[in-house]
Amino acid sequence: MTRVAAIDCGTNSIRLLVADCDPATGELVDLDRRMTIVRLGQGVDRTGRLAPEALERTFAACREYAEVIKEHGAERLRFVATSASRDAENRDEFVRGVKDILGVEPEVISGDQEAEFSFTGATRELSGHEHLPRPFLVVDIGGGSTEFVVGEEHVRAARSVDVGCVRMTERHLVSGGAVTDPPTEEQIAAMRADIEAALDLAEQTVPLREARTLVGLAGSVTTVSAIAQELPEYDSARIHHSRISREKVREITEWLLHSTHAERAAVPSMHPGRVDVIAAGSLVLLSIMERIGAEEVVVSEHDILDGIAWSVV
Repeated sequence: MTRVAAIDCGTNSIRLLVADCDPATGELVDLDRRMTIVRLGQGVDRTGRLAPEALERTFAACREYAEVIKEHGAERLRFVATSASRDAENRDEFVRGVKDILGVEPEVISGDQEAEFSFTGATRELSGHEHLPRPFLVVDIGGGSTEFVVGEEHVRAARSVDVGCVRMTERHLVSGGAVTDPPTEEQIAAMRADIEAALDLAEQTVPLREARTLVGLAGSVTTVSAIAQELPEYDSARIHHSRISREKVREITEWLLHSTHAERAAVPSMHPGRVDVIAAGSLVLLSIMERIGAEEVVVSEHDILDGIAWSVV
């Protein structure tokens, strides 16, 4: 076994995985898996820059993660940064801060690389499940972008498009500096049109409708699963490989889009950092399911983090 650490820094959250990996068996054993909402992408869509307070929240999480990595004695570390830091004018400031704290430079990867890691992380353990027909369509709904990957054992086609739960919320559901509570029908319609345009773009290079199994990744999807199961708290074990029907996703999405901040915050499995962005994330998932005719989504807790971990073994 090789002990590795992987960090995935996205638009909304930063996550750490420390794991023992056995390339001979394909087994990955979690030692520590954690997530912190840092909103690194706060305002990037509008200003083109990473906000000072967003950078400080991210660096604070990095300092915590550095301690965890040291405690576990990981032999290798890879830090991957995604959409927000790819787009920002002042990303050098971000790179410098991370290197000072963790000793490695964050790799600001392309959408295609992001998709490759997500596919590997999500499907490596599904390859033995013969009842899940191929090809897989892996969708990773992040804060700033969504990755679409179609493949069997390996990636056949991939595309990243700029629709994510934070970007859609900031673009369509904010009025007067605050998230509309609840959104108007006009706001919802504009957001849906934006998502549909992005799906058109994805379909230019990824054969979405050829997929036979839809695998959904990241916080928006796992939160929808937790809501569907009415979990008393967020429970990774019950969420991982759960299956949610399209009708259930539609029912939850409709409720989220027409609920107030207080109603969403009262959901016991809801992370406080997702309360304002979960409706947009859920609508992205529903729109994908409707577009490809998927009857259900297989939810995976294993995603880009696991793919990053495997890449350094």
